[in-house]
Amino acid sequence: MYGESGRHTIRVFVYGTLLPGMPNRHIIEPYVRAMQPGRVRGRLLDAGSYPALVLEPAIGLRFVRGNWTDIDADGLPVLDELEEFYGIEEKNDYERVWIRDADEPNHEGWVYVWPTARGYPEAAGDWWPDAASNSRNRS
Repeated sequence: MYGESGRHTIRVFVYGTLLPGMPNRHIIEPYVRAMQPGRVRGRLLDAGSYPALVLEPAIGLRFVRGNWTDIDADGLPVLDELEEFYGIEEKNDYERVWIRDADEPNHEGWVYVWPTARGYPEAAGDWWPDAASNSRNRS
């Protein structure tokens, strides 16, 4: 995909600390070229200071809201480092997988996920900024 500037861009679904106003946004901001809301099938987990996404089967009824974010291709290795994704069959924290939007099938791209919940609880909602705020208020 090529952005308006003619630069090669990559679409990533962002659902946690990389969202606008969240603590890691500054890491992705220099690479962002476009953004639009979306949602994917899955469960949002509360891993403390950050979330994780576990994908649901196609028939799953749970969704996670986030933003489809088009970034310069140079930004993908930066995200891989943040998410501790080192490649296929490597010891990764998150896996990077291809996914489609739950409502707009023409919106697709990469997302960082956990294959299992790892014992973490579900977040208090489907939108991390609200869930993180609710979690802090309960503490």
